Amino acid sequence: MAPLSSNHHQRSYQSSDVSSEDELLWCATWIHRVSQNASYLSYIQSNGHVIGSDDDDFSFSWDDKRAATKVFLAKGFIVNNIGELQAYKQHSDNYICSLIPGSPNSQAQYTPGGLFYKQGQSNLQYVTISPFPLLTYAKCLDSNGGYASCGSSMVTSETLITQTKKKNNYILGDNPMKMSYMVGFGDKYPMRIHHRGSSVPSVHDLPDRISCDAGHKYFNSQSPNPHILVVAIVGGGADSNGNYGDDRGNYSESEPATYINATFVGAAAFFSGY
Repeated sequence: MAPLSSNHHQRSYQSSDVSSEDELLWCATWIHRVSQNASYLSYIQSNGHVIGSDDDDFSFSWDDKRAATKVFLAKGFIVNNIGELQAYKQHSDNYICSLIPGSPNSQAQYTPGGLFYKQGQSNLQYVTISPFPLLTYAKCLDSNGGYASCGSSMVTSETLITQTKKKNNYILGDNPMKMSYMVGFGDKYPMRIHHRGSSVPSVHDLPDRISCDAGHKYFNSQSPNPHILVVAIVGGGADSNGNYGDDRGNYSESEPATYINATFVGAAAFFSGY
């Protein structure tokens, strides 16, 4: 069966900053890889304009799959010699190069200590998700001795792997503050994360129900959370200057999220066998 357009379905959620079409192209790309069903490749070719097949993209997140879709499609050209996907190679080069410090095409902002910094709210979501396209591209370049063309510079797979490892190590404590942004990991980590279950007393210590209003007492407390939410990665981590205030009230920096931990696992899995 050929992939369907989202026009066939009523959308239930309208909070996305981009249309759902990028999700369909993302899915079609994965399914084509697994099934080798030509109808999915045809769908990609017919609808590539939706993800800007003629334009560059410089962001990848849970809400915007366009740049990573192009990297995956470029792999089809680099590794499998699918000529119809050749155009995605240059788009992918441009995206990859935009993340590399010192590259002529670099567009990324980094803190003084070297943390990729895209925005103030839950910035680590971009730090933990960027290794997916970087490592995917590194592996496919390594498979045929290729490189990413960044203007007059050539970026090799080893550069991409090194850059990704720095991102991971920064989160785990290799940074100017010597702060691990994974709760419970290392000697120094966030103690006042924005998480109700972690910050209110245990039912064993306080059997009575804690209402929403009553919870403000613990939310506003300066004491460390009574419960350690082990391996949760806080959302923002360091600010643009590389500082972290460990403030429960600053949810932009201190709130953990599953979509941050989930993407971190991918890079961790890669390096476990590297």
